[in-house]
Amino acid sequence: MTTVRDLLEAKEIVKSFSVASTDTVLKAIKMMADSHIGALLVTEGGKVVGIYTERDYLCKGENEGRTAKDTKIKDVMVSKMITVTSETTVEQCMGLMKQYGVRHLPVVENDRLVGLVSMRDVVFAAIENKEGEIRGLENYILSSEFQS
Repeated sequence: MTTVRDLLEAKEIVKSFSVASTDTVLKAIKMMADSHIGALLVTEGGKVVGIYTERDYLCKGENEGRTAKDTKIKDVMVSKMITVTSETTVEQCMGLMKQYGVRHLPVVENDRLVGLVSMRDVVFAAIENKEGEIRGLENYILSSEFQS
């Protein structure tokens, strides 16, 4: 069973990007665009206090009359994060993402952030797992000389 640890080890980018809660939304969206990512962790004094995503920009930004250059991240971030550990399985991640309607899960161990997994990471791993199961079943059927 694939775990979050496996996902983090397989990621090309192991850096988790973050912004300070006092930074502007403009700084955050520029960082996300430059890094080709959809979420940033929000910090205060080195501690993670929230998450800010591209969806937050759409829903809580210009749509509500805020301007990116004048809005502080702390005013639009999500402070109640759903987190996972390195031992959480891909299937459990999928369940949490569906249940809470989130696309990013911070990975926390002993109150310390160790990474971030996205829906893309989870879906790709789930597909890979299913393809492996299918190959195993095909090999079993072919080796048992099953005739249809």
